[in-house]
This record gives sequence, structure tokens and C-alpha cells, in this order.
Amino acid sequence: MLHALYQKYKPYYSDNLRLAMPIVVSQLGHTLVHLADSVIVGHFAGTVQLAAVSLVNSLFMLILVIGMGIAYGLTPLIAQENGRKNYEECGRLLSNSLIINILTSVLLYLFVHLGTLLVIDHLGQSPEVVAYAKPYLGYLGISIIPLMIFQTFKQFAEGLGFTKQAMFVSIWGNLINIILGIIFVKGMFGIAPMGVKGVGLSTLIDRTLMAIVMTAYVLKSKYFKLYIHSFKLLFIDKIRSLKIVKIGAPVALQYSFEISAFSGAAILIGTIGAIEQAAHQVAINLASVTYMMASGIASAATIKTANNFGKRNFQDLRSSAIASYHVILLFMSATAILFIAANHLLPYIYTEDQAVIGIAAQLLIIAGFFQLFDGTQVVGLGVLRGIGDVNIPTVITFVAYWVIGIPLGYLLGIVLRLGVNGIWYGLTFGLLTASFLLFFRFQKRTKVLNSQVHLHKN
Repeated sequence: MLHALYQKYKPYYSDNLRLAMPIVVSQLGHTLVHLADSVIVGHFAGTVQLAAVSLVNSLFMLILVIGMGIAYGLTPLIAQENGRKNYEECGRLLSNSLIINILTSVLLYLFVHLGTLLVIDHLGQSPEVVAYAKPYLGYLGISIIPLMIFQTFKQFAEGLGFTKQAMFVSIWGNLINIILGIIFVKGMFGIAPMGVKGVGLSTLIDRTLMAIVMTAYVLKSKYFKLYIHSFKLLFIDKIRSLKIVKIGAPVALQYSFEISAFSGAAILIGTIGAIEQAAHQVAINLASVTYMMASGIASAATIKTANNFGKRNFQDLRSSAIASYHVILLFMSATAILFIAANHLLPYIYTEDQAVIGIAAQLLIIAGFFQLFDGTQVVGLGVLRGIGDVNIPTVITFVAYWVIGIPLGYLLGIVLRLGVNGIWYGLTFGLLTASFLLFFRFQKRTKVLNSQVHLHKN
């Protein structure tokens, strides 16, 4: 039975993986920036500053995914138009997307500068943690502007199936971020030790360089001449902008509902204590690495789905999507086994504080169980985006995380005093809910598309 299943979907596995692997690496780059920050600070600056990184990352990840979601509105549209061989439209969509993303990034920076930096004093966190968190958050806030420019050209290239270039830029960017982070935090080559502020500055420099390189690549490469012929820097059009925002805004909400649930969990955990918060940061950082890898597989699923949707090839669309589900189940099963088997070893990547390691080890067992649900829900969202179905999935994510996940976590963790573990049980149940509802939605929508084709043929 398994052999027959493998033979049926074998061409789709290879196609999807070829497209997905570079996206997985470049998606992973965003998380590895924060992972590197945590590792450098955990080893060179101590537990209190690691708790500051946890607090800032839990707040900033929400800003980051809103920006990435808005930018993501471009990819399925580019893939659909490329499927229709409408190349000039791709360049016009890029022009609109760039302006939308720059405006979005400025608004997000102002939100960080005028909103989050003021609110951070009133979240019930340790004053010492907050004092370290503020300058780090300030640097990350500015970095959202070059990051959004990078995302614009990355999503454009990926929508056309060019996925390796953003991967290489991300790899080099991360290496620069790690080297500069260690130099600034420790204080090397005559630079005074900057502590947690140093990793914020290294991230800003890294993201600025990535934006410059990715922009130059797309605008100068021979591969895109056909597509960017109609690209104009200041061209904005109401209809095209609305098309991008109609996909991008719900995607931003989908991302933000999940990430804000984990951010809300971090704030709840911060009211328990700094050690618990640092342990949460260790476990969630590891879980977010696997999530971003799953997100790369989901992005490839979006591109393949949108391309087949543009060609009106709905049988291939459904088969390719099911193959993506198979790949994610296999991958997340492997990471689940890793988290559970190495739950006492993995936290040493971040810290040697035994109190932090003990709590993080318990959380990694819970993370192992929610891996499958996290992977399948993100692939479900990716496939549905490819066919332009974003509104109902947005409602599903809100219900899963904010009507079920966080209230249940608060009940178990705070009211029933199960602590940090109880909060994570609630999040796991939220992921399970999203996973099942999105799979049912995918089944319903793709079967409807297939039946329409059969009716049209008859």
C-alpha cells in the first residue's frame, strides 16, 4: 500500500522538494537570526539578558510576520500570472508590491517606536529584563524597513520559481549576523561590550545588506528581463494594489493570530518568572526553527498550487498538494522524535543554567507532540493561498489560537496552576484545531474545483 502511494505521488514529491528546499533555507534564515541572537546572548551575556531577548522576540515576531504576510500577497499572484504567460503583469505587480511593502514597513516601525516601546513597561515583566529589552527592540524596529524590501524581491523571484538566490543571500546574511553579533556583544577589536544591544545592531546591518543584494539581483539578472520590462519604481495602481492586499492582509492576520498566541503565552509566562521565560524562549526558538522550515514547504505548495490554478490544471493541483502533506508529515515526525529524544541536550545550545534547562526539557516534549499539527496547518494555509482562499482560513486561525488555544492555556497554566506546561498544553490544542479544520477546508475546495472541470468537460 505504501509503495503504491509512493509511486502515485513520486513525481510530485521530487517537484515540490526541488522548489521547497531553497525556500526552506531562506525562510529558516529569519528564525536563525533570532536563534543566533539567543545563543550569543545566552552564552556571553547571561540569563537576564536572555530573558530580554525572549521578551523582545515574542513582541517583534508579531511585527515580523505581519510584514512577511503582507509581502506574501505577491507570490501566488506572480505564480498565477506566470502560469497564464502574462509576463508584463508580473512587472506591474512587483511595482505595486514594492510601494505597499515600503509603506507597511514604515508603519510597522512607527508602531514599534511609538507603541511597543511604551507598552513594554506595563506588561508585568521584570524591570531589569525590560531595561535590556528596550534598545534591542529599537534596533529590530528599524530593521523591518530593509527586511521588507528584501521580502518584496524574494517573493517575486520565488513566485517565478527562482528560489536558490534568496537562499544564498540568507546564508551569507546569517553568517555576517553571527560574526558581528559576537564582536558587538563581547566587545572585540576595540569595541566596548554592548550586551544584548549588540545583537540588535548586527541584525540591522545584516538585513540592510540582504535588501541591497536581493534588489540588485532581481533588477540586473537576465532571468527576469522579460518580467521586469514593465516594472516602474513609482508605479502604483488601485486594482493591482487591492489584489495584493486582498491576499496579503489575510495572510498577515493568519500569521499574526498564531504568532501573537505564542507572544501572549510568553507574556503570561513572564508573569510567572524570568527563569520560566528564558526556558520558554529556548523551547519556542527550537520549535520556530522547525516551523519556518515547514513554512518553506508550505510556500512551495502555494507556488505549485497557484501555478496549476493559473493553468486550470486542477487534478495536478490536488495531487501536488497531497504530496506536500505527505512530505510535511514525514519531516515533522522526524523533528518530533529529535525534540523528545534530545530534550535534555538541545537546551545546552542556548544556556548552561540548569534551572532553565530543566524547564525547557519538559517544554520540548510538548513541542514534539505539536510538531505534526504545526506542520500540517501551515501547509493547509499554503495550499489554500495558492487558490486565493484566504478569508475563511483566517477565521479558522483566529478561532484556533485565540478562542481555544490562549484561553485554555490561561485556564490550565494560571488558574489551575500547571504553570508553563499548562500554557503550552493550550497552545498544542489550538494547533490541533487549526490543523484539522484547514485540512477539511482543503478537501472541500479542491474537490469543488475538480468537479467544476468534469462538469465543464461533460
